[in-house]
Amino acid sequence: MYRRLRFLREKNIKKQQDIANLLEIVKSQYCNYETEKVTIPIKHLITLCNYYNVSLDYIFEFTNIEQYETIKKETNKTLMGKRLKELRKEFKLTQTDLSNFLNTTFSTISSYERGVNIISTNYLYSISKKYHISTDYLLGRIDKPKYLKNDTI
Repeated sequence: MYRRLRFLREKNIKKQQDIANLLEIVKSQYCNYETEKVTIPIKHLITLCNYYNVSLDYIFEFTNIEQYETIKKETNKTLMGKRLKELRKEFKLTQTDLSNFLNTTFSTISSYERGVNIISTNYLYSISKKYHISTDYLLGRIDKPKYLKNDTI
């Protein structure tokens, strides 16, 4: 993911300060994101996806396709919660199973499924990678493809 962030910034001839200004953070914080010292929050990733006109799946390096035909700029937390619950049930997992896999609490999974909170970057990445599901789909930004090909993850 972090290679793509740097690649996109350089491709667009931007300095780290330019991107920090876009995200309304200090340059050192953005530098920490790009060098993997700190995980970039999902809200910043979505801002960057919209800015660069690419998908989250592309930034996460799940696909080399930069953009889907139809993509919503905003995350739909209600739809995200519904899709996470559907995915969990499709794989016959309880909320406890998923929370154990992610090393988090049952209440965290519950808050995601109720659409109270958006899935954190690390959890989103782990879920998408394990179940080969599109991050953009899971967040309600696209309606398909739901699943990514095994060779892209």
